[in-house]
Order: sequence, then C-alpha cells, then structure tokens
Amino acid sequence: MTVPASVPNWSVPDVFEPDGTEELPPELTSSEPSSEPPGVEPAGPPRDLTTGSDAGGAARPGGTAQGAATKRTDVEPADLSTLLSEAVRAVGGTPRDGQTAMAEAVEHAIESGEHLAVQAGTGTGKSLAYLVPAIRHAVAAHTTVVVSTATIALQRQLVDRDLPRLANALADSLGRRPTFAILKGRRNYLCLNRVHGNAPEEPDEGALFDPFAASSLEREVRRVHEWASETETGDRDELVPGVSERAWRQLSVTGNECLGAHRCPVGADCFAEQARNEAGRADIVVTNHALLAIDALDERPVLPEHDMVVIDEAHDLVDRVTNAAGGELSGNAIKQASRKCGRAVDEEVADRLNEAGEGLEFLLGETEPGRLRELPEQLAAALSTVREAATACVSALGPEQREDVETGSARKLALAPTQEIRDTADRLLAAFDQPEQDRRDVIWVSAENNRAPSLRVAPLGVGGLLRERLFEQRTTVLTSATLALGGSFDTLAAQWGLPPRREARPATDTATAQEPPSDGSEPSWVGLDVGSPFDYPRSGILYVARHLPKPGRDGLPEAYLDELTELVTAAGGRTLGLFSSMRAARQASEELRQRLSTPVLCQGEDSTSQLVDSFAGDPATSLFGTLSLWQGVDVPGRSLQLVVMDRIPFPRPDDPLASARQQAISARGGNGFITVAGTHAALLLAQGAGRLLRSASDRGVIAILDPRLSTARYGGFLRASLPPFWSTEDPQVVRGALRRLDEAAANR
Repeated sequence: MTVPASVPNWSVPDVFEPDGTEELPPELTSSEPSSEPPGVEPAGPPRDLTTGSDAGGAARPGGTAQGAATKRTDVEPADLSTLLSEAVRAVGGTPRDGQTAMAEAVEHAIESGEHLAVQAGTGTGKSLAYLVPAIRHAVAAHTTVVVSTATIALQRQLVDRDLPRLANALADSLGRRPTFAILKGRRNYLCLNRVHGNAPEEPDEGALFDPFAASSLEREVRRVHEWASETETGDRDELVPGVSERAWRQLSVTGNECLGAHRCPVGADCFAEQARNEAGRADIVVTNHALLAIDALDERPVLPEHDMVVIDEAHDLVDRVTNAAGGELSGNAIKQASRKCGRAVDEEVADRLNEAGEGLEFLLGETEPGRLRELPEQLAAALSTVREAATACVSALGPEQREDVETGSARKLALAPTQEIRDTADRLLAAFDQPEQDRRDVIWVSAENNRAPSLRVAPLGVGGLLRERLFEQRTTVLTSATLALGGSFDTLAAQWGLPPRREARPATDTATAQEPPSDGSEPSWVGLDVGSPFDYPRSGILYVARHLPKPGRDGLPEAYLDELTELVTAAGGRTLGLFSSMRAARQASEELRQRLSTPVLCQGEDSTSQLVDSFAGDPATSLFGTLSLWQGVDVPGRSLQLVVMDRIPFPRPDDPLASARQQAISARGGNGFITVAGTHAALLLAQGAGRLLRSASDRGVIAILDPRLSTARYGGFLRASLPPFWSTEDPQVVRGALRRLDEAAANR
C-alpha cells in the first residue's frame, strides 16, 4: 500500500488540512467536515454496560396508558414528515437525510408488510427514525408495536428520554398523547407474596458455611424489605444502590414459580401484574431480545398482542435468541431443586433427585470440557437417572390443588426448577438419537469462569424459529449500526432465517424494473443502508500494523507491547484497548503501567461503569478490557481518541457452538469459516470501531495490531464491514497524527 508521508493535520480547526509538506489523498480533501451535532439524539443517559436477559414477562409503566378507551381517537394523525419534523425540534436536533430515509422506509414496511433491515450509522438518530412511524401506526391502527433491544442502557434511553419527549411533542398532531411501557421479566419485580413471608426462603449455599456472608445477605434482604414499603413499581432497577443476585432471589419469582394472581393473597397488588396490565394498554412496548425469544418459544404469549416488531441492536439478535433457546444442567442446580422438593414431597423422593445430582456432578468432573459428538455410556445412564428422579418429584408435587398459600408457594418454587431439569435431561438424551449430520442441538461440557462443570445444550441455528415465529407472524424492522457485513445484508439475513436478497431486474420490453416472481413461500424483505452523518475519511484513520508478526497463543508478543506503548504515548493516553481475552488485557495493563507515565485502568479492577466514568473523566487515562467494552462504551470527546484492538476477534477454535455451526455449513457446501467465524469477527470489529466517533467533532485512530487484516484472504471481507476510514499501514504516519491530535486536544 502506498501511503503519504503525512496525514491530516489535527492541530488546526480544519483537522484534515495538509501540514504543508505533502498533499492528502483525494478522499481526504473532497468535502468539508460537518460542524453540526450528530443526528438528533442529545447526550445519552447514565452509562449501563450490563445486558438484559430477562425471563417471564412483566412491565414497568412508562406512559399514561389509562385504559383502552384513551387509545381511541377520531383525529387523523398528521403525516410522517410533519411528525418527524416535530420530533426533531422537540429534542433540539437537526434534520438528517439518513434519518428521513429510514423513517420513510419503516413507514413503507408498515404499509406493505415487507420486512426491513436497515443499517444506520452512529449519529443518524435511528431511534426517532423508527419510533415516529411506529407511534403513528399504533395510534392510527389502535394497535401495539413492540420495540426490542439488546441492552438495558438502550431500553432506559428509549423509556426515560426518547419516548417521553415524543409523547409530549406529538400529542397534538396525533390527536392524543401516545403511551408506552417497558416489559421486563417477572424476576425483575419484587414478589409481595415472598415479602409477606408466604413462601419459604431459599437457603444460600455460600452463606450456610460463612457467617460473614450470611450476615451480609441478611442486611441486603432487610434493605429490600424496607424498600418494599416505599416503592410504587417494585422494579429492581429503581433500588439504588442495588443488591446482590442472591438477595434479590429471596424476594422475587420467575414466571413459572409464580403462584398466580388468582391464588396469591396479594395478587391484586402484584407489581408484575399491574405492570403487565399497563403494557397491554400501551402503544409502544419496549422489551429485550431474550423476552422476544421467550415469547416465540412459549405457547403462552408473554408479550401483549401486537402486529409489528422493531428490533434495535439487531446484530445481537441471534446470540440472545440462542441463549434463550438453550439449556443447562449441573449437579448443583439439581441438588438445589432437591432441597426445594424436600419441603413439599416425601424425603425419600427428594433424596433420589439429590443422589442423581451428585452422580452427574461426579461424572462431569471426570469429563473433558468441550463438545460431545457422542454421549458416553456412563453419562447417558446418569442423565437417565436424573430424568427419572425429576419425573418422580414432579409427579409427587402433583397438580395445583386447594392448599394454604405457603404450601402452594413451596410447591410452585419446587415444581418450576424440577420440571426444567426433567425437560433439559430429556432434551440432552434425545439430541443423540439422530445421526450427527441431522442433529438440531449442540451439546457440550462447560467448565468456565471457575464454575463447576455443567452440561449445556443450544440449537445449531435459530433461523427456522425466527422465521416461523417472528417473520411469518408480523411485520419486522431490524436495525443497527452494524448489519451489512462484508458489504452485504445476506450474511446476517441467513442467520435470521430470511432468504438472500433478490435484486430488481429489468422487465422484458420495458425500461422499468420489477422484482422476480415469487411463490410467496419465503418472507419478503429489503435491506437499506442510510449511512452516517459522520465524514469517516476526514474524521478517522484505520491503522493496520502490517509489520507485526501474527498473534500467537501464548499472550501478547513483545512486539505488540512495544507497538502499543508507542501508540499510547503518542496519543497522550486517551486510549481504549480492546483485547480478545482478559489474559491479554491484564498482561498489557501490567506491562504498560511500568512503561508509561499516564494511568492505565483494567476491566475487573472496579465495576465496569465506574471504570468507564474514570476513563471519560481524565483524558490522560487509558482503559483496557474485553468483550463488554467492545460494544458498550460511549465516550465522546478528547478522552477517547485511540481505539486499539490486539487481534481479529475470531471465536475460539474450541468454541463448541461456533465450531459445530461452521462444520454444518461446510458440510452443505458453504464457507463455514466466513459464515460463522468471519461474521463473528466482523461484527465485533465494527462494534469496536464504533467506539471511536461518537459525535461529529470527534477525531481519532483505530489501530489493529493483527497484520492478518491486511495479509489474509478474508481481510477484504472484514475491512468491508468497517466504516470507510482513511487507511494507512505506516507506524510513523499514525504516531505523528496522534501527537498532533494530542496537542490540539490539550490546547482546547
């Protein structure tokens, strides 16, 4: 690659003017950088880097849904253009062409029933682009639209900021104020039945032998009891500061553990039921991908009746649905279920389940972690014993009957996990009934994060599920800043269960174009990339360290540490280091703390949110970490001007699910490596690169230390998934750019 001796001069206001010694490539001088704020979205809410993985179904009211009558109006809502203009004004934003194009495409999808995948870069204002037509449709058609996200942070942004502003701004033009709610899993709400002592407490295994842990748990539970008399929603997120999962578990239930509003003595006041009722009357219901998957999997609907779904952060949809459709079986979980059964059935029956759990636990400890292509005979026998013991407990627990509240609660708390154990054991055993090439589930022994070994099962693919239970049921809009991988939507569409896009072709004897004929058996969809208001070639540099050796398996090579030191020094800190493993992140942190005069933080040393706040508050600080930082950090301005990735983030070669999917695609004649490993890497690379430019005034460098991005055959696919930054492979060029950028930031 031919590169200039200089790069954009970041020490002057027009940061991409030549520095006087060389001319820039044409793409760097073709347009002027925008000085307008990006999109229409003002600064985001307090950062929350956790993800939602709720189960069950309950909602916290987010609007003023007063009942079905208030949803009716005889006023014809204003047209989309008028509503979008009012929405943009309400948030103090600026109209964007990409935002308008996306809103019009969403409206077309609503009218035509054709599914839409739309890539909208950072700064487009995509939340308004889908919320405005969705709200208009909900009000005009007297229906509900579901908006699904992958993260709690985006849910909060929608419910706490975007939707309240839109509800006020659009009320007059719509004929009434639209309503909204956030739908969460029942486990996220306080159970008043447990608060009032009508259900047995669950002994915490860690607290049984640790007096300090027991007293800590007791203090947390006491604080939740005190909060119960004050809260109006019972929503765990409103308890600040929060409590540990083990404390919350004492005072909440899953959907399967719930006694039922009709039998519960405090059912009329149930937080979860009140919130669900509120969601059932709302125009817009915000939920998460896990709950969306549960709604698709469960015969009993969890979500309110709706005719349209908007899936934001759609790049995460497959992973979240896979998790929701999977299962896990461990000796500890079986023994806990046995203890719960011991309160409601004969001791002998419960003991059989406990013994089965101990037997499985022992065998898993003797089994090598990894994918199981065949089920060992001893493990099969242990699973059969678990299934039979769980079935006996379920039979002994019996159906719902007339009984006092405490007995009924104890029975439900025991029945839910025991049924799950029985069903998971049955699924694990049945998975091996078919020849390997025909199996739909992947089974593996997991022993990660210092946890006891467990057996895990996940579907080989979720496209069929999504196609049948989502795309064939209702109009769906999928959106993200990262959908067109390798320049095409088809890569992700195949994982969603959608057919490849068919391009319009010239019709015979006409000058127009028409879609090729369809038999109607495949879902119809279109892909749209509305771009970004950011001028990527003038705002950022993509630097690939082609001169470095390929990454190895034994930690970061010395050459990588040297390169990283040079880059961070030139940037004056201001660095987000994204590493493929915590081992690499810790190694880099420890080494660079000895080499640099600027602070280096490492993920795991404090809560992630606190680390990000410290990083954002001090421009000289660098933050190193792994997966959650690749997708969850939003730090605009001078505190983040260098993003470093140590290697292409392929899944581990021994990842059971990824390797099974890759082999299945290759067996059918496809390119399993690109389809699975390449897609995984492309998504993370694009998400990591998206951390750099968060506003139109941001400038900086994406540095990828892995030379394979330039040298390997698949490098073109991966680079086509990244924004069109100006590129270089010259270390002197990029260090000079970073030094100028550091000087400019210091003089502001």
